[in-house]
Amino acid sequence: MSAEPTDAVPAGDAPAADVAATEVPTFDDLGLRPELVRALSALGYEEPTPIQAESIPPLLAGRDLLGQAATGTGKTAAFALPLLERLHPGTDADAPVALVLVPTRELAMQVSEAIHRHGRELGARVLPIFGGQPIGRQLGALRRGVDVVVATPGRAIDHINRGTLPLDSVEVVVLDEADEMLDMGFAEDIEAILTETPPTRQTVLFSATMPARINAIAKRHLTDPVRIEIARPTSAAGDSPKVRQTAYLIPRSHKPAALGRILDVEAPTAAIVFCRTRLEVDELTETLNGRGYRAEALHGGMDQQQRDRVMGRLRSATADLLVATDVAARGLDIDQLTHVVNYDVPSAPEAYVHRIGRVGRAGREGVAITLAEPRQHRLLKNIERVTKQHISIDKVPSVADLRTRRMELTRATLEESILEGGLDQFRVVVETLADEYDVMEVALAAVKLAHESSGAAADEEEIPDVAHRPDRDDRGPKGRGSKKDRPERGARPPRRPSEGMTRLYVAAGRSFGIRPGDLVGAIAGETDLSGRDIGAIEIADRFSLVEVPEDHADQVIAAMKRTTLKGKKVLFRRERFTPE
Repeated sequence: MSAEPTDAVPAGDAPAADVAATEVPTFDDLGLRPELVRALSALGYEEPTPIQAESIPPLLAGRDLLGQAATGTGKTAAFALPLLERLHPGTDADAPVALVLVPTRELAMQVSEAIHRHGRELGARVLPIFGGQPIGRQLGALRRGVDVVVATPGRAIDHINRGTLPLDSVEVVVLDEADEMLDMGFAEDIEAILTETPPTRQTVLFSATMPARINAIAKRHLTDPVRIEIARPTSAAGDSPKVRQTAYLIPRSHKPAALGRILDVEAPTAAIVFCRTRLEVDELTETLNGRGYRAEALHGGMDQQQRDRVMGRLRSATADLLVATDVAARGLDIDQLTHVVNYDVPSAPEAYVHRIGRVGRAGREGVAITLAEPRQHRLLKNIERVTKQHISIDKVPSVADLRTRRMELTRATLEESILEGGLDQFRVVVETLADEYDVMEVALAAVKLAHESSGAAADEEEIPDVAHRPDRDDRGPKGRGSKKDRPERGARPPRRPSEGMTRLYVAAGRSFGIRPGDLVGAIAGETDLSGRDIGAIEIADRFSLVEVPEDHADQVIAAMKRTTLKGKKVLFRRERFTPE
């Protein structure tokens, strides 16, 4: 496993869809300095990926750039190589020449490592700065002088306010994973940071998705940018897709059992299972470990040492399943990942795009699995509409399917043992038994022992098959329900929060100028939640209601006591109304 971004496709591994009829350019053809070309060659990279071939020439020419490309397409090198081209070996300037903003500490480390590797021959001084790291070490490195700073927005603002991160000499600013930074509530920090940099800077913005907010930032801060969009490689006609996307409609009470059965049949090399809340992560991890998987939990309630231990076990292959929340898993790049599982349907199509973008890289095949409750079928259709990709609806494997798959695995294990050899020490046992029993019976008994020792004899119950129906169960002929069932006009119908969520009361509403974005930005900016983690928001004239994950509710309430909303202290508490 590698925690490094894919910077370029090694020689011979370029996806078939990237091979054009014309000759593929080399890094020499792109006009990079010899030191960088030699560094790339030493790392085993000979041909640029499409995003690199499209981005590097205009960036070397000094143009601003707005690029849409998924993680794993090589965008780190696409901005790192032109950035390094600006450095002058031997100079001892104190202030950084380039600033790269990223959403998470993990991505900050990965990007800084990549820039350091590419710029080693130039003596590039690269410093990652992020929260959770001793600030004294960062202050010392900044005093000694750096060329490139890779920072999370919050820690960058901290250093700017301290006067320890001078940006007067910055020539290049890169916003990497810009949509993720906005979802995490960093919009105001990004605006503040950009105002501290020279107006003559070159600005580069990369994002996996292009919501309206990204285009708004580009319009304000980029000058006549080159626009580049790199789609994921599509397979040739008749070939299977690089990422097989499948969904299963499952009642919520059967989801843990269904997930275990699906994983048993799929047999992933390594997989990430995304959950909505910390509690769900912990419970599902325990369930999967009880089923015989080597699962590790990762969520915002863990400190950095715990996170490092989890990643160490994944790198050493002593764990094969990572159960995580979106916030905790941001920035992680697991090289041998084969499967991504959405334990719930993401409410935002952008979240789905980010998750499945972790598999099917560099021409490898991957699998994206989504467990959906019947009422979430419309969310799947919305994702299909936005991504323009088909998600097939499959049936959960039956007990018979599972038994067949387990028998196939037993057969494969025995065949592998035969091919490995070294069986002579057991010959005396077979020969002794063959004197009393038929050799076939001896072999059958051995297969039975091997099959049962793998845990394959566990009892299984059938999971009910759910056929999708429109949500008209309680409606009249026109889907409006009977008159007596309708709430009084103007009354808010009582409803329960979404599964795993709780509703908070906010003592400010429309008359206070509150908008949904204000609540999302405040909560995401003061806690480790992102905009995607926040549920339904209702804004009345004098108050608002906002859904947050149940296990984050106290954290949100405590955090909002320490900050202001629209410049004033505002009460946040749990909603006292409880639906019947």
